[in-house]
Amino acid sequence: MQDEDFMHRAIKLAEKGRFSVRPNPLVGCVLVRDGKIIAEGWHDHLGGLHAEQMAIADAESRGVETQGSVAYVTLEPCNHFGRTPPCSEALMWAGVKKVIIGIADPNPTVRGGGVEALSKEGIEVEIGLLEKECYDQMSAFMHWCEHRRPHVLLKAATDSNGRIDGDPGKPAVRFSTKKSLEMVHKIRRDSMAIIVGVNTVIRDNPKLTVRGINSSTDIVPKRVVIDPNNRIPADSHLMSVSDAETYLINAKIYDSINDNAHVNRIVLPTENGEIDVKKILHCLGDLEVQTLLVEGGLETWKRFLEEKLVDSAHLCVSNIELDAQNEDYFYKSHLEEAGLVLKEEIPSGNDIITKWGRN
Repeated sequence: MQDEDFMHRAIKLAEKGRFSVRPNPLVGCVLVRDGKIIAEGWHDHLGGLHAEQMAIADAESRGVETQGSVAYVTLEPCNHFGRTPPCSEALMWAGVKKVIIGIADPNPTVRGGGVEALSKEGIEVEIGLLEKECYDQMSAFMHWCEHRRPHVLLKAATDSNGRIDGDPGKPAVRFSTKKSLEMVHKIRRDSMAIIVGVNTVIRDNPKLTVRGINSSTDIVPKRVVIDPNNRIPADSHLMSVSDAETYLINAKIYDSINDNAHVNRIVLPTENGEIDVKKILHCLGDLEVQTLLVEGGLETWKRFLEEKLVDSAHLCVSNIELDAQNEDYFYKSHLEEAGLVLKEEIPSGNDIITKWGRN
């Protein structure tokens, strides 16, 4: 086996921690001696052993000697005390002679600290093996570290003419196919938070939870409502049902005596009645939200797009034509004007889903 093979194995192991380690990154590690893997590990759950520590524990449990081995790890080992002790110290204690790293950790609490600590102890360090593959796997974490705000994905659905809804004042009409709805819940599962405007809550009373797909019950995205004037109905699902945390973004302090324990209020003052979406993103970044799904409605989509704060988008176009007088439309041009480019177009039953991103 070659170096790339060992790192590919570490990347595969890292996937085992998806959804259960966030906001921590996905990390995998293998220990190698004489061209053979002697131990494996990955970051399995938040607060659990890190990948390097699990690999060392794996070796210990089987009586395998780690002295003089080579560690292949997808992310630079941490060199600070957090939920667990530093991984750099664990590797030193295990007596590894060399550490091959996929990508450096841009987290301000690390930034080269792991490499420096290992090198000072005479351990040979290489960095950059399969760097792109490692980056792509933990792209949400990397984006958050680099920008201190979440990656923003906008999800929109329209009829064949670009109309997003039926007649105003009535509950929203569901016109996407079952396959497309499954995609929506997969996107929700991948998101750490979902954001909507208060008008969407008033009209549709959404749950904003992950349903209908195989997923861990621990996967519960935060639900965020842009509600400057505190108009959210007290009996709405987001306020009255504690199946997930709800965050209300208000423009001033309101009496929250009737709020349930799962409801959190964040005050972001505004002079024009519209809360700055950049401030919202920075606030969510401070809460370690790394992936944000913008679900609606139209005005919320437009505000994020106008500020060039959408990183990617999924647009589902149905072959159904809504019978309504509503003049609310959403087109591909809205995405193009925001600097997004078409990356992929796939059929979904009778719908067409287009995926957009930035170059």
